[in-house]
Amino acid sequence: MNEQNKRTIHALIFDLDGTLIDSAPDLQAAGNRMLAPLGRREVSVQEVQMMIGDGVPKLVERCFAATGDIPPEAEFQSHVAAFIKDYEPRSAELTVAFDGAHEALQSLKAQGLKLSICTNKPYGATMSILSKLNLAGYFDVVIGGDTLPGIKKPDPRHLLAALEHLDVFPAHAAMIGDNANDVNAAHAAGLPVVLLSHGYTKTPARELGGEAVIDHFRDLETALAALK
Repeated sequence: MNEQNKRTIHALIFDLDGTLIDSAPDLQAAGNRMLAPLGRREVSVQEVQMMIGDGVPKLVERCFAATGDIPPEAEFQSHVAAFIKDYEPRSAELTVAFDGAHEALQSLKAQGLKLSICTNKPYGATMSILSKLNLAGYFDVVIGGDTLPGIKKPDPRHLLAALEHLDVFPAHAAMIGDNANDVNAAHAAGLPVVLLSHGYTKTPARELGGEAVIDHFRDLETALAALK
């Protein structure tokens, strides 16, 4: 590859769930705590993995759809609010960082890169998890699913807001994610995407259209170095 064609990267935007952390067990537990008093069956962690990525309202909706009817709007919204209230203080009981995530972030930070998170997870739960998993210190800015009113991935403005905070142009940034929302948001914002194959997606990562797919964080820097 011609060295002149390689992308000069000053900032990286990371997705959270399914990319940096395995949060499905805690989301499953919260979902089942919501469903049990209603006499509904439990959802499995495998089911919940396929429900993650579009924010809490969609996750709650999918929990209800998988176990029966979706409640009327007012009742549904009360369940969403109750889910968030229950989940946030317990969001890191079972959640762990994926193998190699800490080491990769430490190395990237040491190289002077600006790091950020763009997630559709509520900001409060995001910060609670980052703090409990000792990840918060790596990131210069965190954009949650409720940080920008009405704006979530795949809306590219979610990513562009992070880059504005970082004072970095899209031409000098890249996205690290695991699903179609990450790919679509990044490409619309003008960013290439490196996907982790361990994420939460019905479509295999290698079929999502990212610029690179890796199986472990140890391969991240090599993938970034090859981006155009």
